Amino acid sequence: MMNHQPCVSADSTAERELAARHQALQHPYTFSGNALLERQQRTESNARSYPRRIPLALKRAHGVYVEDTEGRVFIDCLAGAGTLALGHNHRVVIDAIRAVLDAGLPLHTLDLTTPVKDRFVQDLFEVLPADFARGAKIQFCGPTGSDAVEAALKLVKVATGRGTMLAFHGAYHGMTQGALTLMGSLGPKKPLHGSLQGVQFLPYPYDYRCPFGLGGEAGLQAGLRYIDTVMTDPEGGVPAAAGMVFEAVQGEGGVIPAPDAWVRGVRALTARAGVPLIVDEVQTGFGRTGAMFAFEHAGITPDVVVLSKALGGSLPLSVVVYRGELDQWQPGAHAGTFRGNQLAMAAGSATITHIRAEQLAEHAARAGQRFMGQLRQLQRDYPAIGDVRGRGLMIGVEIIDPEQALNNQGQPMHDGPLAAAIQAECLRRGLIVELGGRNGSVVRMLPPLVITEAQLDHVFEIFSTALAAAHYGRTAAVLAAHAA
Repeated sequence: MMNHQPCVSADSTAERELAARHQALQHPYTFSGNALLERQQRTESNARSYPRRIPLALKRAHGVYVEDTEGRVFIDCLAGAGTLALGHNHRVVIDAIRAVLDAGLPLHTLDLTTPVKDRFVQDLFEVLPADFARGAKIQFCGPTGSDAVEAALKLVKVATGRGTMLAFHGAYHGMTQGALTLMGSLGPKKPLHGSLQGVQFLPYPYDYRCPFGLGGEAGLQAGLRYIDTVMTDPEGGVPAAAGMVFEAVQGEGGVIPAPDAWVRGVRALTARAGVPLIVDEVQTGFGRTGAMFAFEHAGITPDVVVLSKALGGSLPLSVVVYRGELDQWQPGAHAGTFRGNQLAMAAGSATITHIRAEQLAEHAARAGQRFMGQLRQLQRDYPAIGDVRGRGLMIGVEIIDPEQALNNQGQPMHDGPLAAAIQAECLRRGLIVELGGRNGSVVRMLPPLVITEAQLDHVFEIFSTALAAAHYGRTAAVLAAHAA
C-alpha cells in the first residue's frame, strides 16, 4: 500500500527558492548588529523571551522556511510553538483569508454568528470524536490558549460548585494568573508572592525520570494509585476537586508523552470520582501527535477540551468544547472582545479541511517515528543525549551531563548549558529549535506538519552537526581550562 504524500508547498516557487538558498549554505551564520533587533531590545519589555535565544528579524516566510532582514534563510522547527500546522503562508490559508476580505464580511463580530463562524463550528465538531461532539457545547474565548484555560476553570467550578483543581508536575497551561496556578514550574510564580492557591499537584508519568524511582509499568501503576489516594482519602487533606487538567503530551515541560494506559487510568479515576477531566490540546491538537487530538491515542472521552494555536490556521483564536451537562454558567460568565475573529475562523476551517484531505496526522506519525529513529541512532554516539521522545512531529531530545554524579534519585544531571549551546549552533547553521523541560535541558522540535521526509533529513543533518560542534566546543574548553 503506497503512503499518501501530503501537499507540502505553500508557494512552490517561493519555497523552492528559499530551500535552494538554505541548501547553498557553506559556512555557519554569524549574527551581527541589526537595527531592528537593537530597537526591539530598547523598547520591548524585559519579559520578552524568544528574541533572547533566537535573535532574528524576519521579513518573509514560505512553508518550513523563514528569511530574515539580512537575507539569511532558516528551517523553522518552532513554527509558532505549534501554531503553524501548515507552515508559513500556505496557499489554502491565504486563499481563505482573501475570500473573507473579498466578500466584505465583517472581520469582528464579538459572539454574533456569521456563515464563516457556522462553517467553522461544523468543521471543528466533525473532527472531534463523535461520542464527545454529540451534545457538546463550544465557548469562543479571547485570542490565546491561556484565556481558554481560564474559561475551562470557570466552567468546571461553576458546574461542580467546588474550588480545588488537580494539575500535574511539569504542566504548562498559559501565563495568565489562573492558568499559572496550574503550572508545574515555580519560576514564573515566585514573583507573585504565593497568591496563586487552590491547586493540588500530582506526579506526571515522566518515565525517564520517574518520580517514584520505578519506571515502566511499575511507575505507571504507582502514579495511578497515588492519584486515586489523593482523590479519595477522606483524611488526605485534599478537598473534592472541581476538575483535573492535563496534557496528553507535555510540551513546555519537555515533550513528555503520557502512556496510553495511564491516560485511560486517569479517565477511569476521574469518572468514578465525578471530577470533570479537562484535556489541554492547545499545542497537541490538529494532527501534531499523529492523531487529530492527542487524547485519541488512548481512546478516551474527556469532559472538556481546550484548543488554540493551530485552531485558527496561524491566526489568534481559542475555544473550549465541553459536555453539554457542564453548561451551567450564566450569560456573560466568560467573554472577550476578540472572540469573533472571522479571519481566524476561515483560516481554521481551511486548515482543518486540508489536514484531513492530505492525511497530515498520518504523515506526522510516520515522519516523526522515522526522525526519532535517526535521533536514537545518534544517541549511541553521544552520551549527552539522555533521552529521545515524543509523538508524531512533537519531538524532544533531553540533554544530560554523563560526567556528573547522579542526583539524589539516581538520575543523570540535566545539562541546560549544553542544550543552549546546541540551540545556538543549530541557529548558526540555519535551523530554529526551542528549549524546554527541567533546567531548559530539552531541545524541542515542532516543525510544520507539511514538512517532508527529505526536509527532516536535512534537519537531522544540521542537528547532528550542531550537536558535534557544541559537544567538541565544550570538550576543548575543558581541556584548555585543565591545561591552564
